[in-house]
Amino acid sequence: MRVEDLIVYQRLFRLASEVHELTMVFPKFEMYELGSQLRRSSNSAPANLAEGFGNKHTNIYTECISRAQGEIRETKHHLKMAFGKKYLPEEKIKYFIREYEECSKMLYGLEHSLQNLKS
Repeated sequence: MRVEDLIVYQRLFRLASEVHELTMVFPKFEMYELGSQLRRSSNSAPANLAEGFGNKHTNIYTECISRAQGEIRETKHHLKMAFGKKYLPEEKIKYFIREYEECSKMLYGLEHSLQNLKS
């Protein structure tokens, strides 16, 4: 099994691409501010999952999952800021928040199953 086989990884990867595309239409002065922060945090969620995947030390893998959760929370914050600045419409913010919350639940389930394997 590869990290790319995990549905949560696939979804986070797709979301990172969608967020990147979204930020490309932000005002120019936001390209290296909010846009950059959004691109980095959205990309870091699947990257952290990939980093920990398959590690023989379960605690390292669960730590990477925890970091991915933090990146999801950060991304949601930046998306809310972008919405507040009127850089994205309401239907987009609702879509992204819903998708990230679903991914967060999936990561929680993965972490929980790893902890059950460990004990």
